[in-house]
Amino acid sequence: MQLTTEIRDPFSLGQVIQQSRLQQGLSQRDLAGILGVSQKWVWEMEQGKPGILMDRLFKTLQATGITLSACFEVNQEEAER
Repeated sequence: MQLTTEIRDPFSLGQVIQQSRLQQGLSQRDLAGILGVSQKWVWEMEQGKPGILMDRLFKTLQATGITLSACFEVNQEEAER
């Protein structure tokens, strides 16, 4: 099953990243290793911790009327919860 959701702000982006990571059976540490960043960075991203770049990105999207969406696979068991 595929899930599509609108990304409105850094927090909603973080939530989608977290859900996708969990669906893949990855820990924050696993994802950090794949990305070459710290586990803290992954945690901050998933919490939607705003940064200058992220803030500017979402302000630009809003000002230009662009809608950002994310699409990821959800296993059937998780979808029924």
